[in-house]
Amino acid sequence: MSIPSRNPRGPGFVTTGVKPLHPPRAGPASPPRSLAESDARLASLKKTTAKEFRRRQRTERHSTPERPGQKRPWWRSVILVIALAVLPFLVLVRASVWSYATFGAPTWVALGSGAFLTLVLVGVYGAGISARLTGRARVRLMFTRIALPITIAYCGYALLYLSSANAKSDAVKTYYTSLHPIFRLALSTAILFDRDLVVTDVRRIPSDYVAMGLPVREASLHYHQADGYVHAVDIRTIDRPAWRTGATALYFRFMGLRTLRHVGTADHLHVSLPMKE
Repeated sequence: MSIPSRNPRGPGFVTTGVKPLHPPRAGPASPPRSLAESDARLASLKKTTAKEFRRRQRTERHSTPERPGQKRPWWRSVILVIALAVLPFLVLVRASVWSYATFGAPTWVALGSGAFLTLVLVGVYGAGISARLTGRARVRLMFTRIALPITIAYCGYALLYLSSANAKSDAVKTYYTSLHPIFRLALSTAILFDRDLVVTDVRRIPSDYVAMGLPVREASLHYHQADGYVHAVDIRTIDRPAWRTGATALYFRFMGLRTLRHVGTADHLHVSLPMKE
């Protein structure tokens, strides 16, 4: 039996010696996070969320909504890819011819304007592909590492090289660099899409007409012009389907050059670059 002890709380209150129960103490509280650190984490979270939101927006913008169970026809994708692949070549040639023949720009300025527009277009292509694949456009990288080298390489190839398979003779291949630079771009692009195209004649002098039994032409664009370049070529039409010859003529006319189907020593397509106005 426990002995009552002195009541510390006043008379009439008896303690029994049994220790009162106390609730367990809570552990030490974690120190509060500083306000600056909280703001930094909140800003980082907002930045990450905004980046993800933009990425999803780009994905949704470039995706074509389809009905359930409906697939996009494969031929539409093929046509789109071909159009995107051909467009830079068309821009390069058409812009150069337009600047030269319509606005009277100097040869290399006109060619430079076409090359610049092609550079921009190829750079946009590269940035768009990069954004779709990685979520980042990488614009500077696409222009400096992709678009610029491709544009320079193709222009250099078109201006300096004609395959023996596309020249009737070694003389035609030799005179290729005497052809106007913008004409060389147009001709090389035509050969790029028609590997069987054959150039039968480039440069002439008056005595060449006499040797062929033809009257001498005083103003032939096969002669060297005032700018120092030849402005005409002849393209073989013999043993070629009519539709291919027609497509070739349509291409050159679309690019701003002139075409004429006629017979000199043989049936051929005469193509010329008009002198600048």
